[in-house]
Amino acid sequence: MSGYQSTADAWVTYGQITDKLIKMNRSLDQKTMLRPTTKDLAKTAGVSRATVDRVLNGREGVRQETVDRVNDAIAELGFVRNLQAANLARSQSYQFIFALPRSGDQFLGQIVRRIQEAETLFSADHVWCDVHHINENDPHSISAYLSSLSKTDVAGVAIMSPESPQVRDAITRLQERGVATLPFISNQTLMDADWVGIDNRAAGATAGLLLGQLAGGRRGTLMVIAESMQSRDSLERRLGFDREICENFPGLRALPSLETYGNADRARAIIGASLAVHPDIVGIYIMASEARTPLSIITDMHVPRSVIRIAHERTPFTEQALRDRTLDGIIAQDAGHLVRSAIRRLKGIVDRRKTLLSQEQIRIEILLRTNI
Repeated sequence: MSGYQSTADAWVTYGQITDKLIKMNRSLDQKTMLRPTTKDLAKTAGVSRATVDRVLNGREGVRQETVDRVNDAIAELGFVRNLQAANLARSQSYQFIFALPRSGDQFLGQIVRRIQEAETLFSADHVWCDVHHINENDPHSISAYLSSLSKTDVAGVAIMSPESPQVRDAITRLQERGVATLPFISNQTLMDADWVGIDNRAAGATAGLLLGQLAGGRRGTLMVIAESMQSRDSLERRLGFDREICENFPGLRALPSLETYGNADRARAIIGASLAVHPDIVGIYIMASEARTPLSIITDMHVPRSVIRIAHERTPFTEQALRDRTLDGIIAQDAGHLVRSAIRRLKGIVDRRKTLLSQEQIRIEILLRTNI
């Protein structure tokens, strides 16, 4: 009898679950049916569906008063556009270009590989990405290249370039021609709202804190190596680094930045001269995104292992340097996250949709030989 009762109870429970599922499905169907359409927008705004379509797609020929009425209707009805369906209907595709420096070695190699991976990831959204290498030391050639692009050629450009008036103006002109454009990894002044990269002041301060703590109370000077101080990421890293050292490690004194301009011979000459003039160096901070050349030179010059070395960006070389204990720490940013965020932001600009800020925030990572 007890077995029969248990079976009956099970059937009752099953029936209750079935009823709940049916009600949930009905609720979902009702929500789907209640979702506002372009027809609802047209009725609420008092315009035709063709006008609504022109407003949604940003086409010309619509008075601002009418655009405002459609936008008010969108807000009133809570209209959310199905961009995938709209893009499919009009065969929308997104051609993006990553304008990257010629120099950069392994770090830029990783960026290029992540761009190739991301193109596969975003292929369902009809996103296609190309890489164009620019001469980062020639702002006029960068400006000329950006000036050659138009909306018919490309939907968006992510550019990694040192800051200069020529490049800034070319970016502004490109945006005015309707091409989505944002600084990539290295920011440009007055463009803080739309760029992709870490907070470089915080990254520099993190490097200063790590180096200062590893110094363990020693007194002496710090060598700072950059590729170019025209690059805003290096400038901001230096500001953050200096503030941390000055405020919290009074026994340490940071020397003026050594600029290598990506030239190995120049790097060897200026690093050697600085070591000769400053025998009390206790730490070396490499701010550039590619540390292989400076670190190799420091190793070749038999700099004592007691001299602390902090660098930026995770590459095969810096990983091995951590394992070999010829590098003490890496301040890094995820290359894949950088690329994916750039694509999402460019696509958001083209679609006139905001991206989720928390998703696009690039984290500062501290890597030691124990966590690589």
